[in-house]
Amino acid sequence: MSEAKAINARISLPSKGRLAEETLGILKACGLAVYKPNPRQYEAEVPSLPGLKVLFQRPADIVVSVRDGSVDFGITGLDVVAERRGPNGDVLVLHEALGFGGCWVALAAPESLGLRDIKDLQRFSSQLSRPLRVATKYPVLTGAFLTERQIRANLITAEGTLETAPAIGYADIIADVVSSGQTLQDNRLQLIEDGALIKSEAVLIANKNCLRNNPKTLRMARILLEYLEAHLRAKDTLAIFANMRAGSPKEVADRIFENCNIHGLQGPTVSRVIVRDEDPNWYAANLIVPRQRLFQTIQEIRAAGGSGVVAMPVAYIFEEEPPRYRRMLEVLGNEQTRDGEQE
Repeated sequence: MSEAKAINARISLPSKGRLAEETLGILKACGLAVYKPNPRQYEAEVPSLPGLKVLFQRPADIVVSVRDGSVDFGITGLDVVAERRGPNGDVLVLHEALGFGGCWVALAAPESLGLRDIKDLQRFSSQLSRPLRVATKYPVLTGAFLTERQIRANLITAEGTLETAPAIGYADIIADVVSSGQTLQDNRLQLIEDGALIKSEAVLIANKNCLRNNPKTLRMARILLEYLEAHLRAKDTLAIFANMRAGSPKEVADRIFENCNIHGLQGPTVSRVIVRDEDPNWYAANLIVPRQRLFQTIQEIRAAGGSGVVAMPVAYIFEEEPPRYRRMLEVLGNEQTRDGEQE
């Protein structure tokens, strides 16, 4: 991490709520814990990355800050990224699946209207003498969605609770964030089938111009992607160790290939076990397996002659280069970007 000391970059994180808690949680799990001594402060640091300054903002404001370049990176929901990223392409999604903050932005209507799907909504809208009134915090996404389906609508941009809008009478339907759907049921609203605007979860974003023009920012992007990808790749895996008696490492590997469906990242790692009686025919095999296949893998290893099976959680699995970093370089244009990183 010593190379990060000279890096100066800023990342904006959600300031409160469940998204904020889960963001701090994943960063800590990645080895990038955020140190915030005063909970009322809107700035913090990552001790393992001294050159990275942390700011706290509302999720929607994070997108705006990244878009205008006042911060280099941000973690927020894909829904607000799609809504507020703007038309100039300055906001680049570096990691689209951080594994938390999952939800939908979807259309919902009062149960009394009986609107089951988009066809019902189109029919209902065509019978009105005025445009369909839609209350939403997502006018860009909602407008594009309805226009594509030829539904004439008047978008009512609102903050706060939207579920009461139809009951109060200032909207016919709503377009809002949905997770479990319980709040809709409590307010006698039902989801419109095929009325989902976007499926969302937490994402890592960056300002494209900052990446392209500042080698230090580019280097920080690689570090962030290295740790996020390595942690997420390892999160649901286990390292399995087992002892096997065999005549050679190849015999151990052959038995594993024959009996086990999972062989590790490229294949099993086999090494000699040193025992007191100097028996040269004991070997240790190491495999990396999905956590959900633990029981099946143990049975397969036993069938291959393994014993003394040990299972351990895996903290990180690092690739030669993060796949999303390679993709980012492709988006930025050409190999000159990679050359700039080395300067």
